[in-house]
Amino acid sequence: MLAGTYNIICEQGATFQRNISVVNADNTEPDYNSSTARMQVRPTVVSETIIIELTTENSRITLLDNTITLDITADDTEALPTGAYKYDLEIQTGAEVIRLVQGSFTVSPEVTRPVP
Repeated sequence: MLAGTYNIICEQGATFQRNISVVNADNTEPDYNSSTARMQVRPTVVSETIIIELTTENSRITLLDNTITLDITADDTEALPTGAYKYDLEIQTGAEVIRLVQGSFTVSPEVTRPVP
């Protein structure tokens, strides 16, 4: 299965949440309840720098049936540097790893900020 392309815009300083529902080619829904997931955002595909990492272990990714939920708090998005990056999202079930989706991850700058 080839990874799909989904370009993400993340607003700096705002709560970020995306729900991704997956349907197999045969129109069945996969069950990700016993799987893990990981996603890394980097300046380029070959960069060693990780801008942010989302995993089921750090609770930024939740898996329920065929739905993958990505969550980043407003405090965490506020700390993200603005710019255009690359990401991919992988699901692991047992020894099988599937790159589900990939694309650009753009952090748009926040204009309205709390007054000190």
